[in-house]
Amino acid sequence: MTSKIRNMLDYYVVRKEHHKFRQEEKDPYRYAADYAEKGLGDLERSVCRLRDVLSEEVPVVMPDESIAFMRTVAALPEIFTEEEFSAIKKEHYIHEQGKVCNINPDYLKLLSCGTKEKKRQISERLEAFRAENRPQEAAAEKAMYDTLCIMEEFTGRYQKEAERAGNKTAAEVLKRIPREKPRSFLEALQFLRIIHYCLWCSFQYHNTLGRFDQYMYPFYEKDIREKKLTKEEALELLEEFFLCFNKDSDLYTGMQQGDNGQSMVLGGLNPDGTESYNELSDLCMQASLELKLIDPKINLRVHQNTPLSLYVRGTELTKEGLGFPQYSNDDVVIEALKNWGYEEKDAYDYAVAACWEFIIPGCGMDIPNLNGLSFPACVMEAVDGLEEADSFEALMGKVKEAIFAQSEKLREGVHDIYMEPAPLMSILMDGCVEKGEDVSRGNKYNNFGFHGTGIATAVDSLAGIKKYVFDEKTVTKTELLTALKTDFEGRERLANMLRYEGPKMGNDDDGVDAIATTLLDWFADSLEGCVNERGGCYRAGTGSAMYYIWQSEGMPATPDGRKAGEEFAANYSPSIFTRLDGPLSIIKSFAKPHLSRVANGGPLTIELTDSMFRDEESTEKTARFVKTFIDLGGHQMQINAVNREKLIDAKKHPEKYKNLIVRVWGWSGYFVELDECYQDHIIKRMELAV
Repeated sequence: MTSKIRNMLDYYVVRKEHHKFRQEEKDPYRYAADYAEKGLGDLERSVCRLRDVLSEEVPVVMPDESIAFMRTVAALPEIFTEEEFSAIKKEHYIHEQGKVCNINPDYLKLLSCGTKEKKRQISERLEAFRAENRPQEAAAEKAMYDTLCIMEEFTGRYQKEAERAGNKTAAEVLKRIPREKPRSFLEALQFLRIIHYCLWCSFQYHNTLGRFDQYMYPFYEKDIREKKLTKEEALELLEEFFLCFNKDSDLYTGMQQGDNGQSMVLGGLNPDGTESYNELSDLCMQASLELKLIDPKINLRVHQNTPLSLYVRGTELTKEGLGFPQYSNDDVVIEALKNWGYEEKDAYDYAVAACWEFIIPGCGMDIPNLNGLSFPACVMEAVDGLEEADSFEALMGKVKEAIFAQSEKLREGVHDIYMEPAPLMSILMDGCVEKGEDVSRGNKYNNFGFHGTGIATAVDSLAGIKKYVFDEKTVTKTELLTALKTDFEGRERLANMLRYEGPKMGNDDDGVDAIATTLLDWFADSLEGCVNERGGCYRAGTGSAMYYIWQSEGMPATPDGRKAGEEFAANYSPSIFTRLDGPLSIIKSFAKPHLSRVANGGPLTIELTDSMFRDEESTEKTARFVKTFIDLGGHQMQINAVNREKLIDAKKHPEKYKNLIVRVWGWSGYFVELDECYQDHIIKRMELAV
């Protein structure tokens, strides 16, 4: 790390000196009433919001920075009044905040030509649609054109500020960018920063960086080949670029601080079977290793031919306690995507959304985190009729019925989806400029994804019932049902037996793992052939997002010995109180189900004690551990490497641990900034660290 980057790291991350430029928080509805009074439609309002928020922004350029743009306005404005939005919600299904989010734009649609050329293309389509008397398409084109004009004007203000600050490097770059195509790696990075910044200011949040090492490689390679840049100089630029994503991340929309969708995918198979991991990919890994920041979050695409050396490289980041890289298995994911109807070329080009859901850059308007199915809820619905079940198979039949019923209810709950128009995002997505369509209405792929929460709790519950109630007959149905209704009060021995001695998913027990396979297959079956309102399919997944907290809060005691209200495991993981035979048994268990059928996303999440990373030998062992899961057919994995005692102390003395990073569900965040329920859950997970 150079002294320049070290100083910037201290300024922006440690001391947060740049916060002094932030303006006082403003009313998020400060423009909405005016928009309504003028009778503006939602498309016009979306353009006005970007214009208005950028007019509020005060350009700040540091004398020694090479890549500019920093937020000074904290709260982004809404385009509707509260009354207007309430009326919309009565008629439509609103996903999250009703914004276009969790997708991956094709940044090359601007990087490859510049805004001047793109405006020319849009102007041609605008005139054509006007000539054809197609006002809706013409309005979409005008919105996209106006958006680019706003970006250019705002960049011009930054260019003037760079000149005033005496920053010749930034001033020269901003004279050309974003109007012209980038000529260098630096210009490309600045251009990408402007796009990403303006997407956020358009309230199009969780816009991921996607396959950064692929679309940015030509700019990097050209500078290296022409000796305009050394590898060391490129690394410095890359680290400054990474720092940009940590300047404003506390202002970004998310469930928790850190949940901001700033993910980056590196490597992966090409359609011809070759590996795409390149020199820029490795520089990204190095930058992340040196900076030790939560953003951008690194995701590695791997496969059966990925060398151990790349897993070792990834484990070096894990060793630092970053909670990433997250690994995705091309051999499973690409097959799954093709089975869901994605074209082969698109399947090979997959990236990840905010957390771990698989999306296609530039053409995927999928909503991969629409809702979550609760496996424990399905089990408990079946257990209510335990007295009538004359066999375990009969009980499983009731579980199947409950899964199908809950799946149907989730699907029926989605109708007339509304999203605010997104002109800038539309420019970056296939066909929108050509057709005069806003991406909020859909794109090439419009599939919906459902998470599958609490699989281990459900499996362990059913395995416990099978063993103790039906096979051994050591626990009667009445005894179990009474214990569940009373939250095991006065039946602590039964609770401990179910909780600690019963069969568990994660111990490589074929009988137990077969139950997991069956439940996940039924989840996939319940969505098979179903078509959503936008013509897409439904994708089943093994993720949990925040549902492992939400869906467990009202859940009574379960037959695995879990008490009422206790959390499920996060994502695709063993229950938090499982006594495990060892790490190898975990990956064997969790690789057995037919994961290509439930590949909406959701990693096997494992906690390892930081003592596992004492030396090079132990680092390589961890790398082999990850590789084994992938080779066995695992679909995704992420690892937390933290010290439990340190986490407990951090709760007591947060001022001492401001930079302590943990993996939460599909993203990394600073431990002391999390809500207490998430802190406590991570500490519980660490109690069973292997």
